Amino acid sequence: MWKQFLSKLPRKSSKSDASSGSDSHPSNDCTGPLNGNPIQRTSSGNVVPSRSTTVKRTASAIFPSSVVTSIEPLLLFKDVPNSQKQNLFISKLNLCCVVFDFSDPNKNSTEKDMKRQALLGLIDYVDAGASRFTEPMISACCKMFAVNLFRAFPPNTRSCTGGGENEEEEPIFDPAWCHLQLVYDLLLKFVESSSLDAKIGKKYVDISFIVRLLDLFDSEDPRERDCLKTILHRIYGKFMVHRPFIRKAVSNIFYRFVFEADRHNGIAELLEVFGSVISGFALPLKEEHRLFFQRVLIPLHKPKTLGVYLQQLTYCVTQFIEKEPKMACSIIKGLVRYWPVTNSQKEVMFLSELEEVLEATDTAELLNCMVPLFQRIGFSINSSHFQVAERALFLLNNDHVISLVSQNRQAIMPLVLPALERNTRSHWNQAVINLSQNVKNMLSEMDEEIFLACKKELGEEEEKRRIAEEKRKMIWEHLEGSAALQPVTGNTAVMVMPTVAPPITAALT
Repeated sequence: MWKQFLSKLPRKSSKSDASSGSDSHPSNDCTGPLNGNPIQRTSSGNVVPSRSTTVKRTASAIFPSSVVTSIEPLLLFKDVPNSQKQNLFISKLNLCCVVFDFSDPNKNSTEKDMKRQALLGLIDYVDAGASRFTEPMISACCKMFAVNLFRAFPPNTRSCTGGGENEEEEPIFDPAWCHLQLVYDLLLKFVESSSLDAKIGKKYVDISFIVRLLDLFDSEDPRERDCLKTILHRIYGKFMVHRPFIRKAVSNIFYRFVFEADRHNGIAELLEVFGSVISGFALPLKEEHRLFFQRVLIPLHKPKTLGVYLQQLTYCVTQFIEKEPKMACSIIKGLVRYWPVTNSQKEVMFLSELEEVLEATDTAELLNCMVPLFQRIGFSINSSHFQVAERALFLLNNDHVISLVSQNRQAIMPLVLPALERNTRSHWNQAVINLSQNVKNMLSEMDEEIFLACKKELGEEEEKRRIAEEKRKMIWEHLEGSAALQPVTGNTAVMVMPTVAPPITAALT
C-alpha cells in the first residue's frame, strides 16, 4: 500500500521548470497572482512551495496528489506570504475532505493526526479574521463541512420502554467525535466570522445545506446536538433570507415527531433554539407564529417522552404568553385536553408547567378556561398517588395562584373545596391530609361566608347522595327478596334473546 502511495509522489522539477512555473498562474482554486514568489510546479499539476523534498513526500504519500491542490497543505499559515494564505486555506480544506474510519483507533493514526493539525490551523485562521472570505473559499468550506458532517446514522435499536418520560438511557458517543468536534468548531467560527459576507454565503449555506444540517439533530451523541443547537441559532441570525424556511423545516420535524415517529433525539435542542427565536418575534404576532403555537407547541405535550424536553417547551410557551397574553387560555385548554389520566409521573409534569403558565396569566384571560381548569386540579387533589396530590396542593399555595383564586373565589371555591374535604376525611397519606387542611384554612380565611356556604352545599349534596344510595340499596334488596320467593321452574318468566321472525310468520302473528 505504501508503495502505491509512494509511486504518486511528485518529482522535483528542474530549475528551468521552476523559473517558468513562477510566472504561470496555478490551478483554478487560486484567487490571486503569485507575485513572483519561488513556487515549484509538480508533474501532477499541483503547485507546492520550494521546501525540502521530505515534507512534500510525507503529504503526497498519505493523501493522493489529487487532494493536495494549489499549495502544500502541511505548511503553516505563518510560513507563507499573505498572497498565498487563501490558496493554503483551500488546500487544507481539500485535504480535510478525506474521511477516516474511527471504529478502529489504531487505523491510519498518522493520517488522522495530520488531518487534526490541518483542522486546528483552519480554526486559528478563521478565528483571526485576517481577510474576507472569497467565493472559492466559501465553496470549499461548505464542501468540507458536507463531506465530514452530513452522514446517515445507524438505525436505532433501542426500544422506548413504557414510562420512559425521562429517557434515562445511556447516551451513545460517536467514536469520530475528536475530528467532528473540530469540524463543528470551524463551522461555528465560519458562520460567526465577520469575514463571511451573508450575500455570498447564502448561495452555499442554502436550503439543501440547512435541511441536511437539521437531519443531524437526530444524532445519539448529545455533544453533537449541543454544537448543532448553537450553529443553527447563528445561521438563523446570519442569513435572514432563510429564516422562514428554517421555521417551516423545524415545524415539520415536530409534526413528524408528534404524529408519526414518536421519537427524535433533538427535540429539546430545537425547542431551545426556538425559545430564543420566539423572544425576538415582533408584535403583533404573525398568523404563522400563532399557528406554530397552536399546531406545534400544544400537541408536543402529547408524546410519552415529554420529560426530555419539558423545560424547553415550558420556556417557549411562557415566551408566547408574555408576547400575547391571550394565548394563556389556549395553552390551558390544551393542557386539559392532553391531561394524562393513568400516568402519574406525567401528571406531575403537567402540574409543574401549569404553575408556570398561571404565573404568567392575568385574571381576564383566566375567565374563559377557569371551570375546566380547576375541575381538573380538583381531580388531581383527590389522586391516590401522593406525589400528584401533593403537587396539586402546592400549586394552590403559589402566591399568584392564590391571588387568582381570591379574585374568582365565588366560582373556584365550589370546585376545589369538595376535593379538599374528601382528602381530609379519607386520604391514606398523612402529608396530603395536612396540606389539604392547610389549604382549607386558607380558603376559610380568604372568605368565610363563601366557604361556609360551599361547605353547607357540600353537606346537602352528600345527604342527597346518601339518601339515593339507601333507596337504591332497598330496591335491590326488594328485588332479591322477590326473586327468592319465586320458584325456578313452572311459569317463571325467563329472559331470552329475541329472534328475527320471517316476514310471513310475523304478518300472521
